[in-house]
Amino acid sequence: MSTPFVKQYLMTAGPTPLPPAVSQVMAEPILYHRAPAFVEIYARCLERLRLPFETSTDVLCFAASGSGAMESAVANLLRPGAPALVASCGKFGERWKELADAYGAATVHHDAGWGHKVEPGDLDRLLFENPAVDVVFTTLSETSTGVVNDVRALTDVAHSHGSMIVVDAVSGLGAVPIPQDEWGVDVVVSGSQKALMCPPGLAFASVSEGALARAAKAPGGRFYFDWTKTAKGQRKDPPDSPFTPAVSIFMALDVALGLIEREGLDEVFARHALLGRATREATKALDLELFGPDDDAANVVTAIRLPEAIDGTKVPKIMRDRYGVTIAGGQNQLKGKIARIAHCGYFGAFDIVTTISALELTLRELGHELDLGAGVGAAQRVFLDAGVPASAPA
Repeated sequence: MSTPFVKQYLMTAGPTPLPPAVSQVMAEPILYHRAPAFVEIYARCLERLRLPFETSTDVLCFAASGSGAMESAVANLLRPGAPALVASCGKFGERWKELADAYGAATVHHDAGWGHKVEPGDLDRLLFENPAVDVVFTTLSETSTGVVNDVRALTDVAHSHGSMIVVDAVSGLGAVPIPQDEWGVDVVVSGSQKALMCPPGLAFASVSEGALARAAKAPGGRFYFDWTKTAKGQRKDPPDSPFTPAVSIFMALDVALGLIEREGLDEVFARHALLGRATREATKALDLELFGPDDDAANVVTAIRLPEAIDGTKVPKIMRDRYGVTIAGGQNQLKGKIARIAHCGYFGAFDIVTTISALELTLRELGHELDLGAGVGAAQRVFLDAGVPASAPA
């Protein structure tokens, strides 16, 4: 017997769904990366990328995943034996430690705990205790738990000790604000496959002049991810790349950034806030607990504690295979304990309503008693009360 057709909904925090216009442009003929037709697109992308980073500085681009941008920061700012402080609160924050250790840094690791924010007071104490540290690495949106850190406060603390701060904004950029210039964040790294509504394959490092100068003073230890080399190429008129760029993804990025411009960055943030609030209210209406703080800023991923009486490892599988809704489960020690629903990028109100409906059906199937429709109704009320639909960009 053949499997019935089930429409698919991708509700993970990366890769995320693509607007049709973004998908379509990648089907166009490939361009030579030195030809004027592509150089024009490349130059436009370099300029448009300043918008989500809210910066006037250069956003350096690499053909890599977001982890490549993270590695570029470590490779350019640290040397073997150099002190570095990593302040993490989940799996992807811990990646900073893994990278710093891989490059031989003298790493001080502060683990705030999965589901907790990195507290500015703790960072202040650690920098007093480790005065040699002059670079801090932390995370904006911790994808493994849904927690969003107060990067503005963390930046102020780091700078009060004379330290630079480097922020992983891979999932958060374009979903929650991180105005780099206003807050004075030294380095913000990100990737294409989340709120920027593109396929995986592009990594970004928005680097302040101070961070770029620090990297230039200590050459060596990197080649492909060299900021100095990349900035030199991008600052040419017209700009170029020292290596072959991901041509088709840049074509997609050009379209996606145009959609963000057209929607307006403040409206993009407001849409994400509405989607996050609806998901949190649906969770509470189902008498389920949020994993981590109930935070109005946590609008990238909502992490939900699953009932202890059910086999939580089955929740993502049933939702995907029976109802066509792909969410993420917990990672590492949270496997089977939480479900993660993303709403960063090309998402709208009915994506949330559909996902909550599938979650309700799945929990009932696994034996958890709940009032069917309670979560869906709570989400609908949030959208209705807002007076406008949370529509994804067309």
